[in-house]
Amino acid sequence: DEEEARISRMHNDANILVLAGRKTDPETARAIARTWLETPFEGGRHQRRLDKIGETELRLSGETGL
Repeated sequence: DEEEARISRMHNDANILVLAGRKTDPETARAIARTWLETPFEGGRHQRRLDKIGETELRLSGETGL
C-alpha cells in the first residue's frame, strides 16, 4: 500500500519497488508508485542503520573474497 511505499523510502532509502501484478489494480499501482517516487529519504538515524549494513557488507565481502 502507499504507506508501506512511503516508509520504505523514508526509512530505508529503498531503490526497488515491487508490486503484485495480479493483486494490484492499475490505479492503485500508480498511486503507490507516485508516493514511492515522491518520498525523500529522511537520513538521520535511518542513515546510521544503513551505514552499519554497508560496513557489514564490506567486511563480509572481504572475508569471502567476493
